[in-house]
Amino acid sequence: MTSSYHPRAFTPLVRAALADLPVIVVTGLRQSGKSTFLQQEPELANRRYVSLDDLAQLAAARGDPEAFVRTDEPLTIDEAQRCPELLLAIKREVDRSRKPGRFVLSGSANFALLRGVSESLAGRALYLTLHPFTRRELSGALTQEPFIKRFFTKIARVPSAPGNAINPRDILAGGFPPVSLGHLRQPALWFMGYEQTYLERDIRELSRIGDLVSFRNLLHLAALRTGQILNLSELGRDAKLNAVTTARYLSLLEASFVITRLPPYLTNRASRLIKSTKLYLSDSGLAAFLTGVDSDLFTRGDALSGALLETYVAQNLAGILSAEWPEARLSYWHVQGRHEVDFIIEVGRTTLAIEVKTTGRWDERDLAGLRAFLDKTPQCRAAILAYGGREAVQLAERLWAIPLSTVLG
Repeated sequence: MTSSYHPRAFTPLVRAALADLPVIVVTGLRQSGKSTFLQQEPELANRRYVSLDDLAQLAAARGDPEAFVRTDEPLTIDEAQRCPELLLAIKREVDRSRKPGRFVLSGSANFALLRGVSESLAGRALYLTLHPFTRRELSGALTQEPFIKRFFTKIARVPSAPGNAINPRDILAGGFPPVSLGHLRQPALWFMGYEQTYLERDIRELSRIGDLVSFRNLLHLAALRTGQILNLSELGRDAKLNAVTTARYLSLLEASFVITRLPPYLTNRASRLIKSTKLYLSDSGLAAFLTGVDSDLFTRGDALSGALLETYVAQNLAGILSAEWPEARLSYWHVQGRHEVDFIIEVGRTTLAIEVKTTGRWDERDLAGLRAFLDKTPQCRAAILAYGGREAVQLAERLWAIPLSTVLG
């Protein structure tokens, strides 16, 4: 392992999958660290690694897919979405020998959402998502279970140690390794190149889009709506696109992990429950760049600062759950015109509710959604106001105020 490699939280999940399944598919947002993980993670060190970003390897894969994957040594294929023909060849190889850990595939498009791919490897592969860095990964604090999992499992005592405030710089940096690890002097230039590469290469590989200007406009409009309930017709109208094209473009953004659509929690019987999904950019740093919010605007309380904080929390929770608590599901709760809760973590029929508060103070209005959810959801084990202060306090039975940094730790 090199000194610059930051271990990822989902390594134990990958290790377990390699021991049981013949194919693992590692997908995730472009530049989230997949190639680094595949090449530098000690668990994968004894595998043959090829990248289809190498034009010679890509030509070989397209020329004879069967020969390319016909090997008895463990094989890792990075950017595998560039050669869909490989999937059928891998299927045949796996049917010949279902030895665990034979193939690890990786790419920046969500294979499970692309036509024909999930059918090709049905029952033969496990899909894992590598999210941008979480706070836990950046701090290297992976030896202990995530706080939210410990708290959910045991309803642990409120931590006595004070939490630290979330630094706005962390929100604006997001979780892309080059930015969040501080390797760049001018992160804005990196994000600019990221957007150009995404539009000019990734999207053209995923789908034939003749008008990239309209697609780019929709991307920026989606960023301006991060943390909001998705109104497809309103978004399409602002983007000057019809409903069919708007839905298609959003699906492409989701397939390439740029956006996430959070489903509503609907299992209780509250009237007027919102049933639309909630839209998030998958990285708060990218959202800040696309919306033009910099550190000066953020610290002055720009209208988007709260949405960017919520986006940062969403990306951290998604990363924690995907890597370290895969049986948990993430959603939100909203009763139209009355109450809402930002995040609901659900395991089986039991839930944990989390409401995000930017500042270090709160009043009863900030707790109204959590109290309503507790009242209507007996299976909710606890409700947390994740706020910007330093002290953890139990406010009532099943209700706590806990520093946001602790909740994400």
